[in-house]
Parts: sequence; C-alpha cells; structure tokens
Amino acid sequence: MTNPTEPRTGTPPDGAPAPAPRRPTVRAVAAWTVEPGADGVHPADPGTLDTPGDRHAARATVTWARLEDLDAVLDAAAQVTTGVGPTRQDLARHNRHPLAHVRRVAADWLLLVTPTAWFTESDRQVHTGQFAALLGPGLVLTAEEGDADVHAIMLDKVAAPGDPHGSPVQRIVSAAVLAIVGGASQVELGLGDAVADTERVVFDQQREDPVERIYDLKREITEARRALMPVTAELPELLDPDVPDHLGVNRRMLERVVTTVERIDRHLDAHDDLLSDMLQVHMTQVSVRQNEDMRKISAWAAILVYPTIVAGVYGMNFRNMPELHWAFGYPFALALMAGGCVLLYRVFKRVGWL
Repeated sequence: MTNPTEPRTGTPPDGAPAPAPRRPTVRAVAAWTVEPGADGVHPADPGTLDTPGDRHAARATVTWARLEDLDAVLDAAAQVTTGVGPTRQDLARHNRHPLAHVRRVAADWLLLVTPTAWFTESDRQVHTGQFAALLGPGLVLTAEEGDADVHAIMLDKVAAPGDPHGSPVQRIVSAAVLAIVGGASQVELGLGDAVADTERVVFDQQREDPVERIYDLKREITEARRALMPVTAELPELLDPDVPDHLGVNRRMLERVVTTVERIDRHLDAHDDLLSDMLQVHMTQVSVRQNEDMRKISAWAAILVYPTIVAGVYGMNFRNMPELHWAFGYPFALALMAGGCVLLYRVFKRVGWL
C-alpha cells in the first residue's frame, strides 16, 4: 500500500526539478550540430544524439539527425507522444497519404510531414516523395523518401548566413520549407520547358501527333499541383500560438513562401491552360488537314474521271460513229483526254485544291 505522504510515481515532489523531456531512441544515418546565431552547421557523430541544454533553452545548440526513412521518424514521434496525443496508427496515416500536415505530438514536440516533388528531364515526368521532421527540445529528426534531395539543399541553407536571432530549430525548419518549395519551383520550370517543346511540335509541319504528349504533361501538372497545394494549406499551422516560439518559423519568411507557392500554382495553371489551347489548335489543324485531303482526293478523282468519260464515249460500238472511220480519231481522243486533264489540274491548282 502506498504511503499517503509519499508522492505518486511520475509526479515530482514540491520543489523538485521538472523531469527531463522525453527523448526518442533512434538510429541516425547522419547527424549535425547547429549552433545559435550564424555559426553554421557542423558534422556530429550519428551514434550520439544527446544534446545539452534545458528544454526551455530555445537558443541552445541543436542536434539535427537524418534517419533512414519516414517510419523511423514516426516511431520517434510515437515515443515522445503523450498519453493524450496521436497514436502510432494515426501518425502512420501520413506515410500512406502524401499530404502536408503539421501536428503537435507533445508539449515541446512537433511533427511536420509534407510531400516533395522533382522533375526528370529524361522522361518529362513529375515524381513525388515525402519529407518528415520531428522537432523537439535540442533535437530535430528528419527523413525523406524519394530523390528530391531535400537534405542536401537544407545543409546548404543552414550553413549559409541567416537570421542571427533565429533559433537553430527555426533555421532548420525554414531551410526545409525553402528546400521543398525550391524543388517545386524547379518542377515548374521543367514543366514550362516541356510545354514549350510541345508547342513547337504542335505547329511543326512534320505532323507528329502531340496528343499523347499533351495528355502526359497535363497529368504531370496535376501531379505537381497535388503535391504543392497542401503545403500552403498546412504550413501556416507553424504560426499557431500554441506552438512554442523556438519550433515555429518566421512569419515574414512563411508569407514569402506562401506567395511563392501561389505564384508557382498560377504558372502551373497557365501551363495547363496553354496545353488545353494546344489540344484545341491541334484538333482544328487535324480538321483543316482532313478537309485539305478531301479536296485533293476530290480533285484527283475528277481529273481521273474525265478521261474515263471520254474513253467511254469513244468506246461505244455503234454503227454510225464517224470518228471510227476518221484517220485522226484516235490521236484526237488522246489529245482531248490529256488536254482536259491539264485544264482540270490548272483549275484545281488555282483554287487551292491541289
């Protein structure tokens, strides 16, 4: 039986220090330490993820670790989740659906999941992946799936001079957001070049059928917008008043990001409209070419029918056919056929049927 005078398990006695924040046990593939201010980022031992500092020391040195995959980040989030937080099954939903989401899993822990996109020139396709970050006191865990190469861009941005007043966590989050949006911008540029190439094919005289290419590009644009738009819908959650200051992002930076995403979306929408116009132009061209072909067929048919008619008349085997006994009847018939064909050809050529 528990002594009433003794504190319950898990509850610190009066005057005792608050318990240390829960820290996940993870296996990292790479790690760095990010110093306060503009001192950049330094490599660290992936096997040691303990960082000094109080849980309320927003500007203390932060350890940033890259995990093997998104499941490792979700497992870490499940470890720090409080009893009233989301379950492992709730967190795993983000892994199955590439949607942007910002979720507070504990008092000082924030889970960020967002889709990524990249464009390959070889097959002119947009590919999507996912990026996840678990932000906590003195520790940031990240992972990505796909070839967007978000971590390499993040390293460059974190190492570059930035806001000296921002916390290390803010710098890492800002670098991740900028890397993801920057990748989306590169996707838009790649799609723009592909649309321009398709436009040249549409108006090319070689009559290459561009319908399949137009459809493929419209599908890729839809894929890019599907990966991009959730970002603007969920990232403002980082400005939630309940989110600790050292876990959020700079408001002005986020506003610029939202503006950039909206600009990219407008450009993608313009590309999509241009492809629709190209399809209409192509169908009009096909109709015009079909009419031209029909006119040519009709003109040549008329030219071929004329000598057939003349030959049919001359082939009538009646008794009183004066040309049958005329010495110049056969040459005259041939000349009449040739002259009529030449005359018809010149007429059809003049009116544009040939």
